[in-house]
Amino acid sequence: MDRARLAELWPHAETSRFVDVRPHGWHLQEMGSGETLLLIHGAGGATQSWRALMPELARTHRVVAFDMPGQGFTRMGARMRCGLDPLAEDIAALLAAERIAPAAVIGHSAGAAVALRLWETGAAPGATVIGINPALAKFEGVAGWLFPAMAKMLAINPFAAGFLAATASEASVRRLIEGTGSRLDPLGISLYRRLSSDPAHVDATITMMAQWRLDGLIDRLPGLAAPTTFLVAEKDAAVPPEVARRAAERMPRARVRSLGALGHLAHEEDAPAVAAAIRHALADPPPGAGAA
Repeated sequence: MDRARLAELWPHAETSRFVDVRPHGWHLQEMGSGETLLLIHGAGGATQSWRALMPELARTHRVVAFDMPGQGFTRMGARMRCGLDPLAEDIAALLAAERIAPAAVIGHSAGAAVALRLWETGAAPGATVIGINPALAKFEGVAGWLFPAMAKMLAINPFAAGFLAATASEASVRRLIEGTGSRLDPLGISLYRRLSSDPAHVDATITMMAQWRLDGLIDRLPGLAAPTTFLVAEKDAAVPPEVARRAAERMPRARVRSLGALGHLAHEEDAPAVAAAIRHALADPPPGAGAA
């Protein structure tokens, strides 16, 4: 995305800043005061995904969000560092450089796996982990071969991302969003179209998906004692709620709370309800094992 057009294109642009922490050039947004909440978006999104939730949480907390490498306004500095482990390492370096010590790490979809990995490596010591529709399962079915195949296509033909971006339309983006079980307002659709129309963003999203491997993290869940709450939407058609419930059953301090009849982008559909669920999770962390 063109940084020169940030103010024109992006929600809460007045809260944005840019930080170079190797290997990436990061875009961050920050608002509020108090204990710090770190927000991590999922693959294909960016800080715009938090446009409604950030002000809700900023009433009581300092809220920090960033764009993943190559996505949104963050400039990717190393293509081979988009998998879970190197990505978490680079985010940890960003947190250290900016002296960000989150009281909670809140991740949506793939961002929930990053949140757990940050806790596991000690990059967010003592933090509560909250996953919104957490993607904690291996890519299955079509996605299992489609994402690696698309990454190979990009390696062979660097113009492929440009083609995909050029063919993105408002109608196709709306169909994609509705396919996740969510319905967004016109601004939400417009922002996702801006992202999907940007070749660099498309390229980075596919690159991240192609490098995404969760086997190690999933195998280590029984020893991951992070105080964790998974917030699941019952109409999520992208990551079924059962994924979070199965993960929570294997973790010593995890539970599941339902967000009701929302979809995969629940925090964009009903930010006040998700903010309330987050505050409840922060005030009452899970004391022991099992999902509720």
